[in-house]
Amino acid sequence: MSLIEIAGITHRYDERVVLQNINLSVDRGNVFALIGPTGAGKTTLLRIMDLLEVPGKGEIYFDGKCIPRSGKQRLEIRRRMSFIHQKPQVFNLSVYDNVACGLRWRGEEKDKIAGKVDHILEMVGLEGYENRNARTLSGGEAQRVALARSLVLEPEVLLLDEPTANLDPVSTAKIERLISYVARQRNTTMIMATHDMSQGQQLAGMIGVLLNGRLVQTGNATDIFHSPQNEEVAHFVGMENILEGIIVANDEGIATVNIGGNAIRAVSNHPPGKEIYACIRPEDITLALSSTQSSARNSFQAKITQVIFLGPLSRVEIDCGFRLVVLVTKISAEELNLRAGREVYATFKATGVHIMKREISQ
Repeated sequence: MSLIEIAGITHRYDERVVLQNINLSVDRGNVFALIGPTGAGKTTLLRIMDLLEVPGKGEIYFDGKCIPRSGKQRLEIRRRMSFIHQKPQVFNLSVYDNVACGLRWRGEEKDKIAGKVDHILEMVGLEGYENRNARTLSGGEAQRVALARSLVLEPEVLLLDEPTANLDPVSTAKIERLISYVARQRNTTMIMATHDMSQGQQLAGMIGVLLNGRLVQTGNATDIFHSPQNEEVAHFVGMENILEGIIVANDEGIATVNIGGNAIRAVSNHPPGKEIYACIRPEDITLALSSTQSSARNSFQAKITQVIFLGPLSRVEIDCGFRLVVLVTKISAEELNLRAGREVYATFKATGVHIMKREISQ
């Protein structure tokens, strides 16, 4: 059952529409990642869900009940949620006092506060930091203090706005492990805004793509990253190979697609004559120096036009009658001696081709 549901949310700042007709539900105990570029409206949507702002239009439901736009009930529901901001705010106090402050404001007994704070500091890996001034901590440590301060209140819903923004890789990994642990062990419902798509895939059971204030697609990681619903989503999630084509035949669900005079095979129920996009993720294409027998339905002789090394990976652009971008490990690129001008064979499966309806402009 949905714990939080938003229906028809539209919001403006002056004349600028920042959210447009947002509909979303998050089940109890789930982790939902809201992905989108900077300025897409992610923070505004989180603030509305945390009841910090009242939307211009639309309703918010918590545990099946519509939240009023003002009054005591709204405050009571807010106490069941906690919001961790992109830049964590810590008080000029000890770590212990930072974490304990919410419990004190709620009138908890002193001995219970001590037990809860000690437990939560151990959970976030800050035991022994109790007497440190929170303002002297690193960015990653301050973020863990902010998490501890929220978690010690045992919220039903935890909202996180870019929880690892501007953190180093080690601190990022610690925060991600902590979020994953809390989701598993505490069954806390989490809604996380991030522009880090790999983080969304790793931590969330469901993902929503927010672009220009519109929630354009929701689904699991496979839905979002391998089966985007339109060209806008496909570009955002890194589907670099988006090829215009037309289906010329379909034999029991295996379509033949004409891409500029070249034929590729794809799994699709679209009929012949349908104008489409054929989308292939760069990591789903295999390169070899010679033609080999395989189950892949698509194999093309190609010439490498560019190789760019990206840390442990290599981005290889090839021309096989149409342009493709391929992602391989740096080790594979070195072993195959991939370089501009070299002839290679590119193969990919029919199941690796996502067919997407193409809107024809008038």
